[in-house]
Amino acid sequence: MDVGHPRHTTRHVLTDNSETTVRRVAASAGVPGRWLKVFEEEGRVLEWLGPDWSPDEPGFLMTTRLERQAAPPPAAPEGHRLRVWTRDGVTRVLITTADGAFAARGQIATTGTTAVVDQIETAAEHRRKGLGSLVMRTLQHSAAGRGAISGVLGGTPDGRALYESLGWRTIAPLVSVYYDPAPPPSAGTGAAGPAPDA
Repeated sequence: MDVGHPRHTTRHVLTDNSETTVRRVAASAGVPGRWLKVFEEEGRVLEWLGPDWSPDEPGFLMTTRLERQAAPPPAAPEGHRLRVWTRDGVTRVLITTADGAFAARGQIATTGTTAVVDQIETAAEHRRKGLGSLVMRTLQHSAAGRGAISGVLGGTPDGRALYESLGWRTIAPLVSVYYDPAPPPSAGTGAAGPAPDA
């Protein structure tokens, strides 16, 4: 899937965690900015990939049951604005301060009865205000309203406590690795050094 960040352009989420599949996809995805996400232990995946792939922080595959609530999620707290919009099956939530500064965001893609949460983020200066919870509740409410009954996400250690407080549970480890090859040696600086003058 396209992510669109300069250092994270494309993400490949592998549902088959066999060594053969991981190696095959990695061989075709070996371009800077490409990421792989694999439901497997980190050490094993790194053995399969070699030195050009680097791990990100540990992750967790998490899931929850989605149920439409009678009442919509609460409004944004005082001094903040909440925007919600849906395009091409993806609902996005953005919370800003009254003057438009970024505070929190997230998105959810609904495909049939499953919805995938992604890119949950709260600005450091706006944490511990309930904004992450508001983003998640708004996304879950939207997806349930469109017929989704289960949600999945790849959680980080920082986000795991938030998701668990909302009823999400961990079902597998999730390894994130990105292609980060060492730069090639500069011309004329091999082990022997430049040729001496004649």
